[in-house]
Amino acid sequence: MNIEHLKLFIRIAACHNISLAGKELGLSPAVASSHINKLEENLGVRLIHRTTRKVSLTEDGVAFLPHAQEVLSSVDVAFASVGFGNMTPSSRMRITAPASFGRMHLIPALNGFMAQYPDLNLDLRLSDSIVDMVEGGFDVAIRNAALNDSSLIARKIAQDTRLVCASPGYIQKHGIPTQPSDLLNHQCIDLMGLDTWTFQTNEGHQSIKIKHFLRADNGEAIRDAAINGLGLTICSQWCAYKAIQAKQLVPVLTNTPLISNTSIWAVYPSSRLLPPKVRVFIDYLKTHFGETPYWELT
Repeated sequence: MNIEHLKLFIRIAACHNISLAGKELGLSPAVASSHINKLEENLGVRLIHRTTRKVSLTEDGVAFLPHAQEVLSSVDVAFASVGFGNMTPSSRMRITAPASFGRMHLIPALNGFMAQYPDLNLDLRLSDSIVDMVEGGFDVAIRNAALNDSSLIARKIAQDTRLVCASPGYIQKHGIPTQPSDLLNHQCIDLMGLDTWTFQTNEGHQSIKIKHFLRADNGEAIRDAAINGLGLTICSQWCAYKAIQAKQLVPVLTNTPLISNTSIWAVYPSSRLLPPKVRVFIDYLKTHFGETPYWELT
């Protein structure tokens, strides 16, 4: 089986366009179409539906895709075993990450990584939506949510501590909560899907279902709303640390910390074989952020 044909098929699955996938691999539209035809002939099945507007995977194509990806991963590891692993990783790596974390921390971190691996081209998608890695053709995803997909593997790359914060102006006007139940009498800003806040108290865990005054789907948005005095909110330290250092936000309820097991994870499709480009990227991020990331307040 031709490895270049597999690479083309995987790119077609990601971008749903034969010409575009071929262009990324240096192939003309005619050659790209010929290659995918040969792959289908060799397998004896149709892998993609072709229309005048776009292409999509057939049922056989969906079933074949993860195996094609694992074959290419196996090739990468095989090359590495005879010395290629000591060479600079090249080709293209597709990454997806949360929008706020990507802008604030991932993009600044890429400067050193790309200087170290200049032959590795990166495609970066920043989105707060959880994307399908296989369907999107992503090599690695950065996430700060629990991993629910058993077909994926997660490696922790940094701590994600969360705090309840408010602006000095809000506290001056509305007072400061001294216990979790006080939140029921405050204006609260809610990140979508996080309307129950759980605290560690002397009596054990205490969960408060807050009455949100404002709800948003972006961490930077709720942080900025809190800075502008609109209410109390939960912020990750990686999102709020500069505002806290500048005294635009004040942590509250520090004697009853939030119970949260969130972390920053690097996630990749389950496989016995990890491509060298993904391995060096994850190792770089773990080293860059360190055991105690620069955003953790002391």
